Amino acid sequence: MEDKKQYDKDKINFQNSLKSSDTEEWWDIKFNRPIGYFWAKCAIPLHITPNMITIASIFIGAVGGWLFYYTDLRLNIIGMILLVLANTLDSADGQLARLTNNKTQLGRILDGLAGDIWFIIIYLALVLRLTLLEGYSTLGIWLLAIAAGISHIFAAGMADYYRNVHLFFLKGKSGSEHDVSEKVKEDFKKIKFKENPFGKVSMWFYLNYTKTQEALSPKFQAFWNTLIMMYGNNIPKDLCSEIREKNKKYMPLTNILQFNTRVAFLFFSLLIKQQWLYFVFDVIVTNAILFFLIRKEEKLFDSYNKELKQINSVKRN
Repeated sequence: MEDKKQYDKDKINFQNSLKSSDTEEWWDIKFNRPIGYFWAKCAIPLHITPNMITIASIFIGAVGGWLFYYTDLRLNIIGMILLVLANTLDSADGQLARLTNNKTQLGRILDGLAGDIWFIIIYLALVLRLTLLEGYSTLGIWLLAIAAGISHIFAAGMADYYRNVHLFFLKGKSGSEHDVSEKVKEDFKKIKFKENPFGKVSMWFYLNYTKTQEALSPKFQAFWNTLIMMYGNNIPKDLCSEIREKNKKYMPLTNILQFNTRVAFLFFSLLIKQQWLYFVFDVIVTNAILFFLIRKEEKLFDSYNKELKQINSVKRN
């Protein structure tokens, strides 16, 4: 009986540690999140914070990424294992934050920074491997890698943005990390560089990250402005539910643009020793999916913006 109660309690806590069933991938639910939940449970009695776990994941992922420089497949496989381990820790920091209600903006920035550092190291390792060890054209590989890196930044950034928009309509502000650049700008101004140089620099990057997301979603921004103007913080629940239902079908696209699918193809390219294919994947496949995702999301929120304006016009008359 006690075992059953403990099982039920763990099951509830595990569910509470997830963002939502709408946005979680099958691989995350079956692998990353259970392991992340284990790390999170271990961290609580040790008073380990989510940010500590994030920093540990940065170092482990960076070491794993650098091992892709070597042509020895055994070292590459160790790198893959370390990168997977780092990703489970990246899951654990968010799960721990949700379980302990210890969510901070710095934590969100560090969480995003972790993935950026991993992939900067991975890209650098692959470029140096291809040019120094495998004899590929230096200029050609660098241009391909830069194009892939830019594609990666935009794709991951917009996938993250649309997922947090979806979480806002599903769970409200408390369950989402959706930010507005004007608010981030206010927070940025409050930080004094002399007192907190890391925080100031981090917030500067985050501010520009948020501005880029907004620049790529102009119709959503118009919808958001209309929504807040009409309802403020009291957005009708039925409207949120309707938007969530219509937007849910696009969440698998955001998952493809983030870690799991991208890393699966990276591992495949390493196993067949054709690392340049990973850059091609980033340039062609992710850009195509990103274009489709933005087009669909913008069309959806533009239609809602027109409906809201029509409702507002009727109310005024």
